[in-house]
Amino acid sequence: MKTSNVTTLFEAVNSFVKDGDTVALEGFTHLIPFAAGHEIIRQRKRDLTLVRMTPDLVYDQLIGAGCARRLVFSWGGNPGVGSLHRFRDAVENRWPNPLEIEEHSHAAMSEAYVAGASGLPFGVLRGYRGSDLAKHNRNIRSITCPFTGEALAAVPAIRPDVTVIHAQQADRSGNVFLWGIVGVQKEAVLAGKKALVTVEEVVETFDAAPNAVILPHCIISAIAVVPGGAKPSYAQGYYKRDNAFYLKWNEISSDRARFQTWLEENVFQGEAEHWSPPPNVNRRTSTSFLSGMSEIQRP
Repeated sequence: MKTSNVTTLFEAVNSFVKDGDTVALEGFTHLIPFAAGHEIIRQRKRDLTLVRMTPDLVYDQLIGAGCARRLVFSWGGNPGVGSLHRFRDAVENRWPNPLEIEEHSHAAMSEAYVAGASGLPFGVLRGYRGSDLAKHNRNIRSITCPFTGEALAAVPAIRPDVTVIHAQQADRSGNVFLWGIVGVQKEAVLAGKKALVTVEEVVETFDAAPNAVILPHCIISAIAVVPGGAKPSYAQGYYKRDNAFYLKWNEISSDRARFQTWLEENVFQGEAEHWSPPPNVNRRTSTSFLSGMSEIQRP
């Protein structure tokens, strides 16, 4: 176990996300870590297994940028709009790379994260009855309850090499505070071997809120302060969801050339100001705050 030094988001991704890793960028419609996803794209990480409940636009972008080899997910689409066209193009036409997929239900993904966080080999649920998913996914198995004889579904634990989330706040000790719709962020962080967190700001103390989650510094590998790091999704208490962009994405992503132009202008060039902060910038607006261990010790 070693203590990490302060780093930028660039350095955090460069240090912790490796080609071939299993990476989970979680946030169930809320607090989606787009900024971190864009940094992974900029660093041209390759052959990743991406894991996520509802891939959303951030995974459409990662897939279209050629970062992904495999996707483990539940329900893939542009919420309220339609298809994820870069995801679909990869599956149907192998562009820009072939994409292996493993589809689950939301409940199964949740149980798989809980199993990973608990150090267990698999999760169990009453699910997939009347569903054809089990016919197409060899990782959905049937087991018999030793106490009741009931047939149950089992799915392998999810234990990402790196879990990435966005949260509203961190404190000076490196604890992370998030509230609102928290999805499976807590479970995904606990399941991951390493955890990277982008936050809106660093504060002195936390103000407790209903449905709040506090993640202690001892399970966080890196924290980078990136205001607006969840846009175009939303961060409760900070900004609303950019519904217009989700609609616009349907047009951008449906054409390969237009997508590549968008990627060049908005990821490789258009957001550069977030990734190289000038020296002596206040921590509340910079991307250079890190605390905790370089790798979480798991059972």
